[in-house]
Amino acid sequence: MRRVAITGAGTINALGSDVASTMAAMKEGRSGIGPLDFPDVDRLTIRIGAQIRDYEPEAHFNRQQIALLDRFAQFALLAAREALGQAGLTFSGELSNRSGVILGNSGGGLGTLDENYRTVYEEGKNRVHPFVVPKLMNNAATSQVSMAWNLRGPSFTVASACASSNHAMGQALLMIRAGLADVMVTGGTEAMLCFGGIKAWEGLRVMSKDACRPFSANRNGMVQGEGAAVFVFEEYEHAKKRGAEILAEVAGVSMTADAGDIVMPSRQGAARAITGALRDARLNPEDVGYINAHGTGTAANDKVESAAVADAFGHHADRVMISSTKSMHGHIIGGTGAVELVAALMALREGVIAPTIGYEEPDPECALDVVPNVAREAKVEAVLSNAFAFGGLNAVLALKKAP
Repeated sequence: MRRVAITGAGTINALGSDVASTMAAMKEGRSGIGPLDFPDVDRLTIRIGAQIRDYEPEAHFNRQQIALLDRFAQFALLAAREALGQAGLTFSGELSNRSGVILGNSGGGLGTLDENYRTVYEEGKNRVHPFVVPKLMNNAATSQVSMAWNLRGPSFTVASACASSNHAMGQALLMIRAGLADVMVTGGTEAMLCFGGIKAWEGLRVMSKDACRPFSANRNGMVQGEGAAVFVFEEYEHAKKRGAEILAEVAGVSMTADAGDIVMPSRQGAARAITGALRDARLNPEDVGYINAHGTGTAANDKVESAAVADAFGHHADRVMISSTKSMHGHIIGGTGAVELVAALMALREGVIAPTIGYEEPDPECALDVVPNVAREAKVEAVLSNAFAFGGLNAVLALKKAP
């Protein structure tokens, strides 16, 4: 079976504008959550989020590009630029044909949609910009990355709510394993922090008004974030042959469906995904040192996820470290699994486990080592990254330390 290496990583999120600054924030246990700043925020009940501050599109793109790029596509391009710069690949000829893009995204160009709803319904105008559709479509980010780097192989967007990124990266892994591609640019992106985006989520009554406190007994909901993370997945021998630095090996993936409730998570569905990822990566529970949890900070998710880890890991469950970085960068919905993979890489490469900040009170139903509030130094050889979405769609990735 063809093995898959990660040879490049890039991100932009509320913690930092690149991988180095994001890891530094995670090590410090710094929160990127604060007051939201956009039109009509005073009409919202929820007014906090992990918003990227002081972001100026003009610093990165020209006027013609901005006219075509919603915020979520801009984030993807910036993260891809960093990842591909690190990977050091140039795409032409046959390599171009055997390299593709799979990104996860849930909301598409929601800022563009929100803005144009205002134009038509609130202001009563009858015309919108001719590029509204190519700007807001879910595959816009994937297509823009493909065009920017001449990636002509398998390319599409995965939309499975909060599991979108993990599903996308899982598909990228399988593409390379199957011999359909040698290089895949993959990850996820999301920019839902606008009036309409927050207002819709308010209706679910799963949002916190003050903080994200995963696994803490006094947790009271999730906090939304925004951003992107993109990685270069490369066939292992292809990467070795050209002398590329291998950041980690993507060793396994599992995808399951609860086939149960549209919003309530399933212990059994999550456990099957965790167990499946271990099996695919040929790992035993005792081989895994760290799990990046889905850890949304809602009462239901954290309890169910803890039970699923206990089921999948058995008596090893109390020995594995598990933390939720959503406590720092917020829940980035379709992009969240990708940004969380940065924490997984940090654990493998730097021996630092990102903390679950905001942890205040132990919950007997979440009786795991959640690395509360302070980062921890630890040597780990393998990690998992969990993603469990509304609709009961689950995706878990397994990574191994590079030899």
